[in-house]
Amino acid sequence: MKIAITGGTGFVGRNIARGLAADGHECVLIARGHDRTDTTIHALPQARFHAMDLDSVADLERALSGCDTVAHCSGINREIGGQTYQRVHVEGTRHVVEAARRAGAKKILLISFLRARPDCDSGYHESKWGAEEIVRRAGLDYTVLKCGVIYGKGDHMLDHLSRAFYTFPLFAFVGFRDQPIRPTAIEDVVRIAGAVLTQGALSRNTVAVVGPELLTLRAAVRRVARVVGRHPLMFPMPVWFHYLLGRCVERAMQVPLVSVAQVRMLKEGLAEPAPPCGAMPRAIAPRIPFTEAQIRKGLPSAGRFGLRDIRGCRRQSRSRHSVFFEMP
Repeated sequence: MKIAITGGTGFVGRNIARGLAADGHECVLIARGHDRTDTTIHALPQARFHAMDLDSVADLERALSGCDTVAHCSGINREIGGQTYQRVHVEGTRHVVEAARRAGAKKILLISFLRARPDCDSGYHESKWGAEEIVRRAGLDYTVLKCGVIYGKGDHMLDHLSRAFYTFPLFAFVGFRDQPIRPTAIEDVVRIAGAVLTQGALSRNTVAVVGPELLTLRAAVRRVARVVGRHPLMFPMPVWFHYLLGRCVERAMQVPLVSVAQVRMLKEGLAEPAPPCGAMPRAIAPRIPFTEAQIRKGLPSAGRFGLRDIRGCRRQSRSRHSVFFEMP
């Protein structure tokens, strides 16, 4: 099959592309090309890269020509200049859907957020919900995967946690109430996406994608610290403090330690979908637990935050929209 992937150079997109290519499928990678975390994705066998944003239906239609299905993975976790939630999540999705329809694609897979919903006073959550509604009403076969925390090699969860532990002697949790979390291994997301895109699984369904292990956010952070071999002093801080921190590091860091939208996500917890949606069938549900071995497998090389992470100090080499935890 020939499958298009928007956000094809990002963490989720490039891993889905590699999984599909390994199974012999042809991939069309659509991305602005700003994420340079893993440049080897451009040399993926049987893959063609199109450097573009999602503003032009005509350009997207040409890129999607001959594609059987589309995995829509594009998204941002903070707004910068003209890259707004409305433009990327809502208008971008509308353009991708229209281009897919014109190009004759039969199905679209949307990678959405676990707690995306309307009328919740969060531009990120509401725009992700808007994208879901566009896909559900497109008239095409569709699957919406509402994902929570996704981790693995090359992510920003393990990358930023480990570097924070190497850099700072203190670590502040978000708020005084310890929220639940169910981390999902990228391998599980890739497997599920492959079943959706090539086997017709979850047709016309919206389902939650969460890992098999339920734990608290603090327990998850402590587990990563133990694997890294660091023992910072950990304590809770008010949510308002983290909102202020998020605003500061969004302006100061090329890849912020935490964003304002991220604080909202962590404050709510990342274990249950909102609003409620379908459950993942047991046959393809995530099954990889958040073990120390799995964490170790995904850790980057040991390193601290430094001047290279400050905006303006060097040419940016990572996506400017990725944050502390990898979110859709």
